Amino acid sequence: MIKRSSKKYIDNQLDQNPSWKILDIGCGYTAHKKANVICDVQDLSEFYKGRDFVKLKGKILPFKDKEFDFVITSHVIEHVEDVNFFIKELQRISAKGYIELPTILEDNLVFENKNDHLWHMEFDDVNHQLLIRKRIQYLEPVLTVSVAKKLAQYFRQSLILELFWENSIEFNLMENDSLKYEKISRLTLARKFFSKLLRNLIR
Repeated sequence: MIKRSSKKYIDNQLDQNPSWKILDIGCGYTAHKKANVICDVQDLSEFYKGRDFVKLKGKILPFKDKEFDFVITSHVIEHVEDVNFFIKELQRISAKGYIELPTILEDNLVFENKNDHLWHMEFDDVNHQLLIRKRIQYLEPVLTVSVAKKLAQYFRQSLILELFWENSIEFNLMENDSLKYEKISRLTLARKFFSKLLRNLIR
């Protein structure tokens, strides 16, 4: 089962279950405060002194079956080449977890995402499954990561996809639509903006 949730709800659940063994994977320097095990491709053991740190060296997550009560995967899946295998590994090592992803809009707006992200993801609320497609750059980026984070304070649902899963992560790895699309340039956006601004000034 996988469904929409919120980081606020997840934080409350973790606060209410202090005995849980919690893994945060792929978090870099921003591990969840409740995570007692942290896993990343970088060696961040010095940064996370006092907490268990495990360096990821291959595709297989270095943990036992159902070793964790909860696993946090925040802004990770869009980077993973073998997304099918990675999701199955998450299900293998934990009973439930939280997945946070950029929406397609946020992914297109941010400069840094253009070269780092491999997948676009949406959530199907009818069939309750994660829809995964190869990434397409629909428009030229206009924001830095830091600006996007500030905007997310006000437009979080438009920019961030927040999901809770338990027992299984239903997903569909889909082919991109064959229809051609027209890439939207920054120049086009600027022209439309100033054209609208000029029309409003003339009125």
